[in-house]
Amino acid sequence: MAGLPDRGRTILGEPGLGKSSLVRRIAAEAEGEGDWVTPQVRVPAGSDPFKLVATALLDLAHAAGLASRREKRIAELFGRVQAIAATGISVTLRDTSGPEPHTVLTELLIEIGRAAVDQRVVCLVHIDEIQNITDEKALSQLLIALGDALSHQFIVSTPGGVPMERSLPIAVYLTGLPEFEDRAGARKGATFARRFKTTILEAIDQDDLVLALQEFVAPGWEIAGTQGAMASVHMTQAAVAELVDLCRGEPFLFQLAGQQAWNAGSENLITETQVRAGWRAAHREAAAHVERILGRLPKRERQLIQAMAELAPQERTLTRIAKKAGFEKTTDAGPTSQRLDTVRGIVQRGKPYRFRHRAIEAYLTSDWPNLE
Repeated sequence: MAGLPDRGRTILGEPGLGKSSLVRRIAAEAEGEGDWVTPQVRVPAGSDPFKLVATALLDLAHAAGLASRREKRIAELFGRVQAIAATGISVTLRDTSGPEPHTVLTELLIEIGRAAVDQRVVCLVHIDEIQNITDEKALSQLLIALGDALSHQFIVSTPGGVPMERSLPIAVYLTGLPEFEDRAGARKGATFARRFKTTILEAIDQDDLVLALQEFVAPGWEIAGTQGAMASVHMTQAAVAELVDLCRGEPFLFQLAGQQAWNAGSENLITETQVRAGWRAAHREAAAHVERILGRLPKRERQLIQAMAELAPQERTLTRIAKKAGFEKTTDAGPTSQRLDTVRGIVQRGKPYRFRHRAIEAYLTSDWPNLE
């Protein structure tokens, strides 16, 4: 809002870490403050991302009041974006009579941003499942369109009449799986890194989960009771400790364990026994969740993780892990371990190595998620 340049946010992580939920919450809070927010633009596999994004931006443009303006330039811009929304990038790329699709989207986003400056609001764009954009041309043009709008600057006059260069109040969030950064970074290089800041989500710290559940311990979670009265549901501290231990910091498993614990009883107190009973009903889904993550990993990454799990925690050095995994040289394991650390957020390199993804560690080194 101050007009300072800002970067887009790329929120990445393995399935179940709450990437989309996090940004939906940010967008909901922004919308509650009166800002202009696109719906969550989810990109299904095989779809044309330009059609989806163009449609979302047209909705924002209507919210900004651009559609009611009589300028010929704006009318032509709307017509071009509507053509992209209808036909997608494949058709508009063949139409050489006008600017390329990424230029058109940038122009519209800049106009929306200028209107946001006048209205003193922020324009927030959220594109989800970004890794599903497999067409390199489409991905390149989309990232350039968003990046150019983020870096656009123009001159305004300060209250004292002094000209000042300012950026647009535009916030862009891209959410998806970790491999997206590899593809985007390799294709866009410094341009992508300069215009988008990447955050790799990890499991939630146990103390933070305990804090999140403290409202159940005291003062209790308020619900509608009988005959219109209000009541409160509480948890014992033992129930909190058990639930936190079972979910291993995974937001998806935290939600799953909490839901099942709630459903396991009918009284206003959730006990450790109910948490365990609920988990028995959900443990197969918990196992399937971790298996899906492991199943996505390339062979060498899976080998390294398996070897790491077979070693005692204090023995998890790169040399021992590489030998256990069957790599000829320790240096052969270096790039793989780096990817598991910086790209996927599953392990943390060091002396010794440790698991960041505690559910994967528990699955490979114990009987978890089984209670018996």
